[in-house]
Amino acid sequence: MHIDLTGRTALVTGSTQGIGAAIATELARAGARVGISGRTEERVHGAIGRIRGAVPDADLVPVAADVTTADGARQVADAVPRVDILVNNLGIFGPADPLDITDDEWRRYFEVNVLAAVRLIRQYLPGMTERGWGRIQNIASDSAVVIPAEMIHYGMSKTALLAVTRGFAKQAAGSGVTVNSVIAGPTHTGGVEDFVYELVDRNLPWDEAQRTFMREHRPQSLLQRLIEPEEIAHMVVYLASDQASATTGGALRVDGGYVDSILP
Repeated sequence: MHIDLTGRTALVTGSTQGIGAAIATELARAGARVGISGRTEERVHGAIGRIRGAVPDADLVPVAADVTTADGARQVADAVPRVDILVNNLGIFGPADPLDITDDEWRRYFEVNVLAAVRLIRQYLPGMTERGWGRIQNIASDSAVVIPAEMIHYGMSKTALLAVTRGFAKQAAGSGVTVNSVIAGPTHTGGVEDFVYELVDRNLPWDEAQRTFMREHRPQSLLQRLIEPEEIAHMVVYLASDQASATTGGALRVDGGYVDSILP
């Protein structure tokens, strides 16, 4: 399948590293103009350099702003006033004893993982609807469905994001705009490497640490390995295309079979 996103403008939050950087790279490879979003100019321009190393002719727009705040969302709108493809990828995660999670920490997870996405959807959905075409994707997690005991606050936020997706898909009904979630399974990123080593012996070589983590903490995985960020990005690029025009309101899994369900 050949996917051509030439003429489309995308914005990927949290795109300076990990899954977000992979998504931005693959959207650029498909021909989209891509807003690279991060908190600082240094991180944004570093990511742009790396993406151009993979896609030399990439059309990239630097977007240095804190999208978890209303002021930051307005700065994003100034940098990229028109967006055809919005990918809300930014998120935070980390293990914590459920009984020790403070009210402020519960609020922080909701602010970053849910409300930041809602603000940008409110900001860009009207323009997409007016033009009769748009793609909104919220990067969720298997933790939205299989709530991990060590990350209840994170799972809660990703479950909420599934509800946000379904609700805004109804708001966009009949407009030519699709709204979907991508449920990412355990994925190999720098942050996840740190997380893995919080749960297994830090003295283990990475390959052995990864296998131990999957065996002891994610035994449901049918893939039996961590997913590579590019594998998540491929689903995002497809959902951003004209070929995915009949897919909306969904929660599509790129989870390596981790979630024990026959739906969707």
